[in-house]
Amino acid sequence: MSALVWFRRDLRVSDNHALYRAVASGGPVTAVAFVTLQQWLSHNDSPGKISFWLANLQILAERLAALGIVLHLERVADFAAIPDAISRFAIKNSCNALYFNSEYESNERQRDEAVSKSLARQKVKVFAFADRLLIEPGRVLTGSAGYYTVFSPFKRSWLGVAKISDLSPLPAPGAVAAPVKSGPLLTAEMKAEMQLPGWRSDLWPAGEAAAQKRLAAFAGTGLAKYHESRDFPAIDGTSCLSPWLACGALSPRQCLSAVRPDDKKWPAEGSGGEAWLSELIWRDFYTHVVVGFPRVSRSQPFQKKTAGLPWRDDERDLQAWQNGQTGYPIVDAAMRQLNQTGWMHNRLRMVAAMFLSKHLLIDWRRGEKYFMESLLDGDLAANNGGWQWSASTGTDAVPYFRIFNPFSQSERFDTDGSFIKRYCPELADITASALHNPAKLAAELAKKKISYPAPVVDHKIARERALAAFKNL
Repeated sequence: MSALVWFRRDLRVSDNHALYRAVASGGPVTAVAFVTLQQWLSHNDSPGKISFWLANLQILAERLAALGIVLHLERVADFAAIPDAISRFAIKNSCNALYFNSEYESNERQRDEAVSKSLARQKVKVFAFADRLLIEPGRVLTGSAGYYTVFSPFKRSWLGVAKISDLSPLPAPGAVAAPVKSGPLLTAEMKAEMQLPGWRSDLWPAGEAAAQKRLAAFAGTGLAKYHESRDFPAIDGTSCLSPWLACGALSPRQCLSAVRPDDKKWPAEGSGGEAWLSELIWRDFYTHVVVGFPRVSRSQPFQKKTAGLPWRDDERDLQAWQNGQTGYPIVDAAMRQLNQTGWMHNRLRMVAAMFLSKHLLIDWRRGEKYFMESLLDGDLAANNGGWQWSASTGTDAVPYFRIFNPFSQSERFDTDGSFIKRYCPELADITASALHNPAKLAAELAKKKISYPAPVVDHKIARERALAAFKNL
């Protein structure tokens, strides 16, 4: 009899609780992962994200093979087919125990409950582990035993729990048998069916080793100044680790160890480490919200009253936003970065999301969907949380009357226009000051005969329209 490890979004050997405990059980270990293309598409996962997941899975298979563990790749349509499929697999491979790391979204939890029930009927033990977050849902609660809806008190409570928790990463497990051969996981039939494109592997190479290399580089040169540089998209001021975190090639505990090389010390307030720690806590926060208020994962606003907002159904404006043709240079550069790389700088995610939901008054759910269809690091909780924050419909959201002026944002965070010009090369000859001033921009475009769209909407008019929509709720 052997232990079965089910890999999902935890594609690494080191600091993997399910794998570590399965190996520690002392017997043979086998592993399985499932391709669920229809489910992924229903979740709006981007083709690049799926390709990246598969590439990371292939590297994981090679690492497991060195430990004497064979990773099997099974193909089913969706999550509903997994309980029967994994039961058949367990019986066929004489597995008496299943190990996996918990996931927290509604569909994933329903899937895991169904798998547990199915295996119980087969007398197969099931072991689930808290691994995907730093502090799992249910451990950070309000005084009335509810889930937090505001980040600041959540963070204070989170720190209290974290300081009495062991958050150190687990080592990679030892080998369970002699190394085994590892061939390609994807069959020719699978490749033909999925027809997936590549991704920017020059920016995000697949594999645990690549993730660790990037983490070490950020910890060595970027972390100390993170609080000063993170808002400037033209410089390499953020970690860019989110794609590896999304597929689990990197764990949040490994990230925390970069912030706390000495486990007894927490980063000083106001430091780069403290600012980056807050981002890791935000990641936990939004997943806790999904668990505590599952309606947000069903395309419903957290603030129920905002369900009545009179969203505009304007396909032309939506497509201008999607294609980076709004006439607002920083918004267009942000959207083109997303379309070209599968990633967008964090500040620009807020700028682009607020532009769609407030300047254009287009339903935030349409933007949320487009981001998921495009992002390499697409994560339901973080993406939904960010969009609802920007649209003022979510938990701890920005006040509805706070509406970013894109020209002010670019003047502050891309003063010399270098980021804008990187992704909007047609604006290369426009002076920096004009990039941040619509009147000057229009004059220079006309004088230099440069083709670039006029703003799809005037900022003042858009602001007044959005304020009226919220006030009339």
